Amino acid sequence: MRIIYQLLVVLFMIIQGAVGQPFVPRSIKFCGAQNGRCFRGICRRPYYWIGTCDNGYSCCKMYVEV
Repeated sequence: MRIIYQLLVVLFMIIQGAVGQPFVPRSIKFCGAQNGRCFRGICRRPYYWIGTCDNGYSCCKMYVEV
């Protein structure tokens, strides 16, 4: 039964690649594209959380008043 689930996962990955969509929807440069930095743990002042980096760290952006 376990092999069936593994085969389904492999089939899903092949189909995703065939239609041109990456298996991981977020690009590697997500945090840098948002002018953010990756920090371990939570974002502390003057930064605020905008997402998650690929390595599991928090993507933080500096808060700027207008």
